[in-house]
Amino acid sequence: MCYTASGVMCTDTAAGDGGDFIIQGDICWSAGPHTLEIKPDSFLVCKEGKSAGVFERLPRQYADLPLSRCRGKLVIPGLVDLHTHAPQFVYRGLGLDMELLEWLESHAFPEEVKYHDIAYAVKAYSFFVEHLKHGPNTRILVYATVHIPATLALMDMMEESGLISMVGKINMDRNCPEGLKEGNAAASLSATKEWLEACAAHKNTYINTRPILTPRFIPSCSDDLLRGLGALRRKVNLPIQSHLSENRKEVEWVKELYPASEGYGAVYRDFDLLGSAAPEEAAPTVMAHCVWSDEKEINLLAERGVFVAHCPQSNANLASGIAPVRRLLDAGVPVGLGSDVAGGTNCSIFRAMSDAIQVSKLRRTMLNVDDKPLSLEEAFYLGTAGGGAFFGKAGMGYSGTFAPGADFDALVINDNALADPFHLSVRERLEQAINIYDNHLIEAKYVRGKLVNFSQ
Repeated sequence: MCYTASGVMCTDTAAGDGGDFIIQGDICWSAGPHTLEIKPDSFLVCKEGKSAGVFERLPRQYADLPLSRCRGKLVIPGLVDLHTHAPQFVYRGLGLDMELLEWLESHAFPEEVKYHDIAYAVKAYSFFVEHLKHGPNTRILVYATVHIPATLALMDMMEESGLISMVGKINMDRNCPEGLKEGNAAASLSATKEWLEACAAHKNTYINTRPILTPRFIPSCSDDLLRGLGALRRKVNLPIQSHLSENRKEVEWVKELYPASEGYGAVYRDFDLLGSAAPEEAAPTVMAHCVWSDEKEINLLAERGVFVAHCPQSNANLASGIAPVRRLLDAGVPVGLGSDVAGGTNCSIFRAMSDAIQVSKLRRTMLNVDDKPLSLEEAFYLGTAGGGAFFGKAGMGYSGTFAPGADFDALVINDNALADPFHLSVRERLEQAINIYDNHLIEAKYVRGKLVNFSQ
């Protein structure tokens, strides 16, 4: 069944059990980075968990499929979060009068130490996963902690949620509290291999959840650990997630650690952790932030096919700055959006879309640079198809679009309370929903054609 947040059915016929069905509504998705495809009162067809396309008139071959009538409601692709920290969810909103490095020491690291206690981890992660189920994100890249049992527990919960995710056990063997330090490079690599073996043992149950290699950032990983992770990446060809050029003090710290390096991104490259010289042949890498990436680093990211997770709310909260998203896009760097909880306080990628537009305007006016601000179309693309492309390259199905063949991840949004009594265009309604979004607007949420049960 299709439930509203209050538990009220919104479909005429049961749909979303993994079978074939149709949604009728005001359908909107990105046709490209600068273009919205809008089809009012049209039909979106799901076949075997994938989009069969959007039709203004329903083709005869689909006439007998179950129909979910959501006329007058927005139907859009599920949103994609390319960067968040699950163990930080329980203290989001705290310590935001600090900058990044101080905040890590006073809030992030002390909280993450607690996850050695599996009972604490299970309880805390349950809050995180339940919150995600009620929100607009259907795919997410997640940082866990260094603890294997807690990370596996999080993966179990993410799998049960029905959402698509990649979860990373963090690697850290220096410049962190003893409760998080993994002893040395050999110990960290051994733990990572043990975790990957446990994931492989769950291959029949982990359908929607996969592992991703996760060196936290350069200052927390020794040369031997970085070198070992690069070798492991080559062996198992898993995707990688980490942080890059987030904060000026962090960038200066990396320069002190590697004075002969060409830059922060070059350190990752030199340890074979920054994409590949042949990006089409390797699992993808995503780097969060890139606020202080210069032209040379941006070109390096483009050359190696590295995705950037733009996290505007976190970058503002922790005084990191404003990422040069326009320059990244113009250089051909693939970009998506991240919530970066708990540097960010809101898991919704709608919030990241709204913030991305706002900070792009501030970057132009405050820094006096000739970077064109992001448009609504561009921000929506970043939070849907832009981020969805990472999952496609990672072998988990392309999403964020209703193009035929894409995974059927979709949201039905009842925005009538926002627009009434005015008569807005579909584009205007989408813009309004992005900027004043609330989880209670979601009437249905589908992942690979299956309904996510978030009824109260």
